[in-house]
Amino acid sequence: MSKQNRKFRARGAALAALAGLGLALTTLLLAASTVNVSETGSSLLYPLFNLWLPAFHRLHPNVRITTTSSGSGTGIAQAVAGVAQIGASDAYMSPAQMRQHADILNIPLAISMQMVNYNLPGLNQRHLKLSGPVLAGIYMGKIRNWNDGQIAQLNPGVRLPSHSIITIHRTDGSGDTFIFTQYLTFSTPAWKNQINFATTVSWPAAPGNIGAVGNPGMVDALKNNEYSIAYIGTSFESAIHKDRLGTALLKNRDGNFLLPTARTGKAAAAQMVSKTPKDERISLIFAPGRESYPIINYEYAIVSRRQPSAAMAAALRALFSWAISPAGGNAPRYMHRVNFVALPAPVVKLSQAQIAEIH
Repeated sequence: MSKQNRKFRARGAALAALAGLGLALTTLLLAASTVNVSETGSSLLYPLFNLWLPAFHRLHPNVRITTTSSGSGTGIAQAVAGVAQIGASDAYMSPAQMRQHADILNIPLAISMQMVNYNLPGLNQRHLKLSGPVLAGIYMGKIRNWNDGQIAQLNPGVRLPSHSIITIHRTDGSGDTFIFTQYLTFSTPAWKNQINFATTVSWPAAPGNIGAVGNPGMVDALKNNEYSIAYIGTSFESAIHKDRLGTALLKNRDGNFLLPTARTGKAAAAQMVSKTPKDERISLIFAPGRESYPIINYEYAIVSRRQPSAAMAAALRALFSWAISPAGGNAPRYMHRVNFVALPAPVVKLSQAQIAEIH
């Protein structure tokens, strides 16, 4: 064996020993006392967290995690303020927020998608085609009726109702609003120039618009108002099917109309993996590619790298490391139930590097 190979083997053995020591220390810390972890934020990520907790608790019975669906805006705010240890968010923090809170990490845990849904009597079992510019026109109040020529042009041969459109939007600080308005911003110059994107935006005064809180509120508002339209995370797809509501085919950057599926979500993610920076704050919206669904995003854990105790830091590292593992929280049995996409291997490595910074 060459001297260089012996050197590499020795270095690898040293790194493995350090990793083993870190795992042993984490195990000792978690076994020493009960650790109470508070998670709050994204209503889109909330169902997945609640699928994860029983399995994680079996592995770490001394770690007790409470979850609350409060919206991404609240999740970010409470994590930054230290009120909650984990802020679940569909939105990454802005450069301005990061300058004010340099200790905060934005760690992707999985990839989600967003649907555009509608309640159209007689048409809910048909997938209407919609585009960013048409949706922007609807939410700006410029396209007011379902049989408007711009909608009809995308759906030739479909008998659209001569009825006014009821738009439904989130009133809470919402990552779903963040990614929906990104789709409109990236596809429609008029929306970008007048409204742009954020977790909370100044919605135009479109006739008949309705506000709702959380994804459950969006589903209820859609169900209870015929001729309405809404944007809803795919973790609520089963509720959409149960209530027999419609799901649109959305126009992507390459001009194709697609549904949110595992195939189209993975195709979009594959286009963006190499563009993901080390801090992982990036929009995945409107990715190029023939088969890329246009509204996908990383689901983030917003968390401070500086924790008040070694036990809390160990609990968070253990939770996130398990959550992003393809043998743990990113396993198909979890991803399929909420219609999420597992993190690609290069993104798992980036998240692992951020998780290691928690201390």
